[in-house]
Amino acid sequence: MTVITPNYQISWEKLPEDYKLPDEPADNINQPFLAAALTQGLELAGKLPPNALITPTNYGICATLNGKTVVKAPDWAYIPNITISREEVTRSYTLQLEGDIPVIVIEFLSDTDGSEYSSKPTYPPGKWFFYECVLKVPNYAVFEPNTGELEVYRLDQKTGRYSPQTPNEN
Repeated sequence: MTVITPNYQISWEKLPEDYKLPDEPADNINQPFLAAALTQGLELAGKLPPNALITPTNYGICATLNGKTVVKAPDWAYIPNITISREEVTRSYTLQLEGDIPVIVIEFLSDTDGSEYSSKPTYPPGKWFFYECVLKVPNYAVFEPNTGELEVYRLDQKTGRYSPQTPNEN
């Protein structure tokens, strides 16, 4: 399947077996624990169906933009339905080809470069741009582990842009 955005022709192709994924550690020592807590919360609440996929910390989500592979590694993502077996989703995930769009992507703020907010539209695109304009993930969150501050953004269907959400009692 191919989609055209103003600057990109997007296609969904499986990551080649010989593609070298970055082998970088998590930016923050607490990231794996935070991701595990989110996953365990869904499991305990009975909200994690067998065909869902939770991406572990820094697991690649792929798209091909103008023939070039782009891999972004969110700190945590929830995909409600995959259409292939879990065993086939070992190195990365390609939506449209292997299942649904993630319902939410969460980034844990790091001390490095602020890439969680990068809306850079040129290749390689920034994370914010990739989730908002390429994948069209309906919910994007940025969590600051040191302060406990959580920012949640929802994709506005009319504008195609993220808008901040106001916290409520939930």
